[in-house]
Amino acid sequence: MAQLEKVFADDTYQLTGVAISAEGRLFTNYPLWSDVYKYALVEVMPDGSVTPYPNEVMNSWKDGESGMDKWVCVQAVYIDSQNTMWVVDPAAPFMEKVYQNKHKLVKINLATNTVERVYPFEGITSEKSYINDVRVDTEKQIAYLTNSNEGGITVLDLETGKGRELLKNHYSVKTDPSFTFMIDGHELMKKGEPAKMQSDGIALSPDGEWLYYKPLTDNKLYRIKTEHLRNEDLSDEELESKVEDLGSFATTDGMAFDTQGNLYLGDLQNYALLKITPDLQMSTFLKDEQLIWPDSYSLSKDGKYLYVSTSQIQKQPDYNNGENKRTSPHKIFKVKL
Repeated sequence: MAQLEKVFADDTYQLTGVAISAEGRLFTNYPLWSDVYKYALVEVMPDGSVTPYPNEVMNSWKDGESGMDKWVCVQAVYIDSQNTMWVVDPAAPFMEKVYQNKHKLVKINLATNTVERVYPFEGITSEKSYINDVRVDTEKQIAYLTNSNEGGITVLDLETGKGRELLKNHYSVKTDPSFTFMIDGHELMKKGEPAKMQSDGIALSPDGEWLYYKPLTDNKLYRIKTEHLRNEDLSDEELESKVEDLGSFATTDGMAFDTQGNLYLGDLQNYALLKITPDLQMSTFLKDEQLIWPDSYSLSKDGKYLYVSTSQIQKQPDYNNGENKRTSPHKIFKVKL
C-alpha cells in the first residue's frame, strides 16, 4: 500500500489548503477561525519555514479595514494546469457572516508573485455564504466553487467576472439530514448541535466535462456535466434534472482527480484515502492514523504525487465543548500514485 511522506508540519497554526506549483513550490493557507492566527497564505520554504504570500501586507488585515486588497479569511489555494494560483477568500472570520461583502476569488501570477485580478462575490453569494473550494477550467476560462455553509455551486466567468450560484435549493448540495456523521467514536457536534456542512469537496474531470461534488457531512457523491452549468438558458428545474446521484461512498472534505481520471478523496471517519476509478469502483488507497481529517489535495505537475493536508477539524475546541483535543502538528504529506 502507498506510504505518506511528510513535507510540512505546523504545531501552532491550523492549516487547511495545499497547492504545489509546476516548479515544486509548496503553498498552504490558514483560515481565520480562532485567535491563534498569524498569516492567511504562505509559501513553504525548502527549510520548512514559511513566508507570507504574496507579501506581508496582504496578510496584515485587521477588522475595520477594507478587506478587498487583503486576505480576510483564506479557505483554499489552488494551482491550475497553466500554473496560475487561485485563492478562495470567503472573508468570514470565525465562520461567521461575510465581512463587508469582501468574499472573493483572487488570481495570482506565480512568475511575478503578484495579484492579477480580484473577483468579488458581492451579489453572487450572500453574506451567509462560505465559499469553500475552487476548480478552474483554463481552456474555457470558467471557475467552479462550492458554498459549504448554505449549499450551492458557483460558476464564474473569468473573462467577464460574471458569476451565478446554482443548485442552491437542490438536495445534492445539502447534507442528508438522516446521515449521522460519526468520527472518533461520537457524532461530530458544534455548539450542542450535530455539525452540518454542505457542498464542500469539488473536482473537475481531466477533460473538463464533469464536475464532481458532495456535501461534507454525509457520504453521498454527485456529478453534473459542466456544459449544463454553463448553460444560462436552463431553468432551475431543468438544471436540477441534470444532476447525477452516484450513490454512497465516504465522508470527505476535498477531492482531486489524477491524470488518468481516478478520483481521490478522504475517508474522514476511517483515517484513509480512497480511490474511485472512472467506472466508479472504490478501493482504499492508503490508511494511516496520521490522516487526521485529510482536507485538501493537489496533484504534482508530472502527475506522480498527490499532496494532502490534514486540518484536524474534529480536534478543534469548537467541536469538543471548548477543549482542544489536538495532540500532533497539522501536517502536509505527499504520496506516490
